[in-house]
Amino acid sequence: MKYLSPLEMLYKWEQEKANEIYLSQPIDGVWHNWTWAEAGQEVRKMAAYLKSLDLPANSKISLLSKNCAHWIMTDFAIMMSGHTSVPLYPNLSADTLGKILLHSETKLLFVGKLDNFETMQPGIPTDMPCITYPFYSENYPKWDDLTKEITPLSENVIRGEKEIATIIYTSGTTGDPKGVMHKFYNFSFATTNAVNALPLKDESFFSYLPLCHIAERLLVMMGSLYAGGKVSFAESLDTFAANLSEASPTVFLGVPRIWTKFQQGILKKLPQKKLNILLSIPIISTLIKKKIQKGLGLSKARNIFTGAAPTPMALIKWFARLGINIQEAYAMTENTCYSHVSYSDKIRIGSVGQALPLCDVKLSHQNEILIKHDALMDGYYKDQDETNKTIIDGWLHTGDEGVIDADGFLKITGRVKDLFKTSKGKYVAPSPIEMKLSANKNIEQVCVVGTEIPQPIAIIVLSERGKEKVEADLIASLETTLEVVNPKLDSHEKIHNIIVVKEDWTVENKLLTPTMKIKRNAIEKLYNANYKAWYEGERIIMD
Repeated sequence: MKYLSPLEMLYKWEQEKANEIYLSQPIDGVWHNWTWAEAGQEVRKMAAYLKSLDLPANSKISLLSKNCAHWIMTDFAIMMSGHTSVPLYPNLSADTLGKILLHSETKLLFVGKLDNFETMQPGIPTDMPCITYPFYSENYPKWDDLTKEITPLSENVIRGEKEIATIIYTSGTTGDPKGVMHKFYNFSFATTNAVNALPLKDESFFSYLPLCHIAERLLVMMGSLYAGGKVSFAESLDTFAANLSEASPTVFLGVPRIWTKFQQGILKKLPQKKLNILLSIPIISTLIKKKIQKGLGLSKARNIFTGAAPTPMALIKWFARLGINIQEAYAMTENTCYSHVSYSDKIRIGSVGQALPLCDVKLSHQNEILIKHDALMDGYYKDQDETNKTIIDGWLHTGDEGVIDADGFLKITGRVKDLFKTSKGKYVAPSPIEMKLSANKNIEQVCVVGTEIPQPIAIIVLSERGKEKVEADLIASLETTLEVVNPKLDSHEKIHNIIVVKEDWTVENKLLTPTMKIKRNAIEKLYNANYKAWYEGERIIMD
């Protein structure tokens, strides 16, 4: 089947929906809008400017910004100018930022909406050219100034479907970022089939999860593009609730942490006991549900997704009582976010849904979930060894463990690899962090965990030296370790607290291998019921 490329979809809506609003962004409380035609012109002007730089074809151009209209326009401009985009998380450490810019061979960097740019700036090579955005400007040449006298590209540039469109850096098992390569065809295949399957048409989307993450990039940016929809943005964390309520999207993607915050906000105004009574009265129940849905900004939402990390069944059931039916989805960067979804009329709580069209799925003898379709990654950039370990005989080895029922519904049961996701949907590689913590001689063994909690926590067993210390001195030592280690980590890796457990991990109690390595899965199963309580406790917990 022939699929239209992202640029071809942009050209289509430039003509067919020229005067309809495509991008809507609140700036200082005022909504700024770009129609399809206006966005197209901005893209064409920046693409013309990028071409004027005479960079080698398919040069890597990076984006460092929180979500905004110019993020999406930048991505299109990079495509149109014949180059490859490298989206970056807007809260990277300077060290990680520098590594990615060097590894990707970035030739130019767009710097946009950021909270702590001064902490990241040391990671940018001093000779790297940068462009900054209107409204959110750093001390670099500004978008509007650079495009002021530029003649927009008039031609409808078409990129080859096998050309690399983007390199998305995601944490690897070693802790070093790995660049996932995706060609244009992958976006075309994944988005066209997902939009048709759900189905989505003329939708309204709300963008707040990082656009550099594959889920937001595919569902919101590409989804709006292929469905001919509108994208509204959140201005800040403080205005998030108001912006979402004003935007009232028809499609919404949340992560577990967001659903928990929504729940806490509702219960603050309406305690559970009172809510139960009101929901038991037929007419009042309908009014309460509508009021809550409208207050959240979800009264018009037809597809309400959760993903990036497991969402507790109890939370999904709680929202279902309010008429908010959350659809779990499952995918990853390496498969262009195209794998499994719960359709709005086929929700099976506890499952992440069924395989999307043209997506094959099977389980290995270890029950590892294996995925195969035409939009798997083209590999990890400059890392053929890791690529060969991840895609074997055409099957993507996800590292996730699962079961599939007779109707094809997939349930995630754990990880077959060490990498884990926090409830914010961020991957964390524990081993490098554990190595840093182990520098404290009071620590004998350490296991960093974080599934279904916002930030990682460290479970430790004390060394003999540590066991002999006065408790106050031990706590002070561990707090110092956190103060030394956390600044060296990216924000999503920072250790929230340390838990000192009494039981040693040994070969005899099956928490160590014969070669004295910790059995991560066994430790997780032993302690995971305590994670949430520990997370909410003191910075150092003597269990």
